[in-house]
Amino acid sequence: MSINKVISNDNRQLIITIEDSFDFSSHQQFRNAYSEYNIVGGKVVVDLSKTTYMDSSALGMLLLLKDHVEALTGKLIIFKPNATVLKILEIAQFHRLMNIEP
Repeated sequence: MSINKVISNDNRQLIITIEDSFDFSSHQQFRNAYSEYNIVGGKVVVDLSKTTYMDSSALGMLLLLKDHVEALTGKLIIFKPNATVLKILEIAQFHRLMNIEP
């Protein structure tokens, strides 16, 4: 499990990349990746292109991130989940809650 973050030069976009498993063991590292990003109207991209597994606690973490971003009137994008992760997101109806870009 590895979580990396990159903030654009203009601070308008935060990209969080999750590699391997996204589960409860990722909780603190995931929260640390976005908790200090408080740009009103900013965009947060969660890159799941390298994520191989996601459990229910990861879904909860995404919901907490969604609340954080919405409180700042920002935009949240889930980017390129693989087929397995996309299926989990669809079963949980996350496509109704947030923008998922294949």
